Amino acid sequence: MRGKLGFDPYLALIVAAAQFVIGKGASYGQQTFREPLDPYAYGLLLVGPLAIVLHRRFPLPTTIATLAACDLFLIGGYAFGPSFVSLATLLILLILRGRRLIGWIMAGASVASFVAYGWTVGRRDLFHNVWIFTAVTLLMVVAELVRTVRERRAERERIAEEEARRQASEERLTMAQELHDVLAHNISLIHVQASTALHLIDTNPEQARSALATIKTASKEVLGEMRSVLDVLREGAPRSPTAGLDRLDELIERSGMRVSIERVGPRPLPPQVDRAAYRIVQESLTNAARHAPGSEVNVRLEYGQEELAIQVNDTGATAVPVLAEAGSGNGIPGMRERASALGGTLVAGPSGPGFQVEARLPLPEESQ
Repeated sequence: MRGKLGFDPYLALIVAAAQFVIGKGASYGQQTFREPLDPYAYGLLLVGPLAIVLHRRFPLPTTIATLAACDLFLIGGYAFGPSFVSLATLLILLILRGRRLIGWIMAGASVASFVAYGWTVGRRDLFHNVWIFTAVTLLMVVAELVRTVRERRAERERIAEEEARRQASEERLTMAQELHDVLAHNISLIHVQASTALHLIDTNPEQARSALATIKTASKEVLGEMRSVLDVLREGAPRSPTAGLDRLDELIERSGMRVSIERVGPRPLPPQVDRAAYRIVQESLTNAARHAPGSEVNVRLEYGQEELAIQVNDTGATAVPVLAEAGSGNGIPGMRERASALGGTLVAGPSGPGFQVEARLPLPEESQ
């Protein structure tokens, strides 16, 4: 019950205190032409604060009761001023709590009752009626402005929360892509090298030893990459792993494949382009290791004025693919998604006896 009432009991106490203080002062100042406060008057002044406590559950009845108490207070001849505080508070609460139609109807009823009281006591001049109408209208307009400001602030907060959730979702997706690429490449490499080691362990121990060394290096690399990704997630920082083209030679050395690389006009790249290019080359080498073991691979990076062109070709398998049917089949779609996310394109398909991946990643103006 306390949670539902919220601030209402405290507001009721504040209003009650304000009415009693204003009532005492107004009664003293108007003692020559208004009646002094008595228990009946104090009882009428308590109706409004009690109505505030019940206002959330009964908005219309409590407002009507408060207006009636205000009218009875005036009809009783008591001082002008204190009985208006509760009524004004309830009219404002109606607007702020979304009961705008009820609020404006009760505002109109208040104007009508005050004008009618004025006529009964001889206050029939136009200025008095206009003053009452203006005062009540101004009160309602202020309440509407406050409501509008609160709604706009709530909308901004909602949009900010949605944006934060969207960014968090995008960061999680980025991390998932990073983990997929790291695991797919290194585990594929480990599998290929393990198959090679098992095949050659009796006939060519030295080559088998080299394959096992590659497995050791690849397993260490995948653990390091995973630790990097998990550290980013743990710290909650909006960062991504920093693998880029500066590590391409290391990637090629670990792959255990015959890879040649050609760089045309190399220069620093924006981090997002650098990272995407690295992952595209990495996934291309993974696919070559899976489907074209023993092939020669050529990697060409052309740093143009407006885009980075990536081309990865292999010459076709010279051995039985040990992982041709393995994997999730998300390698090429994943590369294409990376390129599309930067506004680029990626095409992959057979090229002669081998396979070719060609990607074009646009460069932002500041990097050109």
